Amino acid sequence: MASSDKPDSVDRGMDKDKNEGKGGFLEKVKDFIHDIGEKIEETIGFGKPTADVTGIHLPSINLKKADIVVDVLIKNPNPIPIPLIDINYLIESDGRKLVSGLIPDAGTIHAHGEETVKIPLTLIYDDIKSTYDDIKPGSIIPYRVKVDLIVDIPVFGRITLPLEKTGEIPIPYKPDIDVEKIHFKRFSFEETVAVLHLKLENKNDFDLGLNELDYEIWLAEVSIGGAELQKSEKLPKNGISYIDIPITFRPKDFGSALWDMIRGRGTGYTMKGNINVDTPFGAMKLPISKEGGTTRLKKDDDEDNDVDEE
Repeated sequence: MASSDKPDSVDRGMDKDKNEGKGGFLEKVKDFIHDIGEKIEETIGFGKPTADVTGIHLPSINLKKADIVVDVLIKNPNPIPIPLIDINYLIESDGRKLVSGLIPDAGTIHAHGEETVKIPLTLIYDDIKSTYDDIKPGSIIPYRVKVDLIVDIPVFGRITLPLEKTGEIPIPYKPDIDVEKIHFKRFSFEETVAVLHLKLENKNDFDLGLNELDYEIWLAEVSIGGAELQKSEKLPKNGISYIDIPITFRPKDFGSALWDMIRGRGTGYTMKGNINVDTPFGAMKLPISKEGGTTRLKKDDDEDNDVDEE
């Protein structure tokens, strides 16, 4: 063996010993730091906070938008307050983003305490429908809410607490309304008592519990006012319902239009207002309107006269 080969053999052995020694030393240092960190954590009481979505509410929903509030319960086991630096949120449906955003400087979680953080979100239906044309009014779509809470904790530093929750949300559609007929209970030129027979078509994929009907109706461009709903009604999903509304008005206010109705020539009517309904997703106020409807007086020898829609 040449003399020049010997140093190589010795050097490799020495390098190996150095590496092993260095590696062993570094491992010992890491273990020491880890042990010290655990001792500090045990002594001082620092720990990672926990978070959970405790509820999702829809305080307001109408044809234009849905306001959503996500309740997140955060527990802080530490002896000092911890800042909630940022909240990142995302709502998606079938993997498609509906809305996202950032809430900075979201507050502070008290020492050894817990806080319910309310995250307000808003879905604008026009934005959704213009982006995804297959999402139709009246439908129910699945959603997933993803929330990242970023907190700053001594010892640990900044950490992210990821959360998510799934559910369903409606895309409301206003009901169609028609005056099927007007049934006169008592007729005189000074005061007429009648019943509006209304046809309501619910085009939503969910039932509507009709609690209140706020409306005004015009016959021949003369307002005959409105009336209160006598009892609540259920409007089944994708179905048609009929309800009766009592009204009182003065036919003499109609002038020549009344005689057109009597002669069977017909007269126009308009109806506008709102309905207050209960749904599986909370209360809603939905508009109703009908313009350009036509009625005529139908004479019957056996029954009271009715005004039927043409």
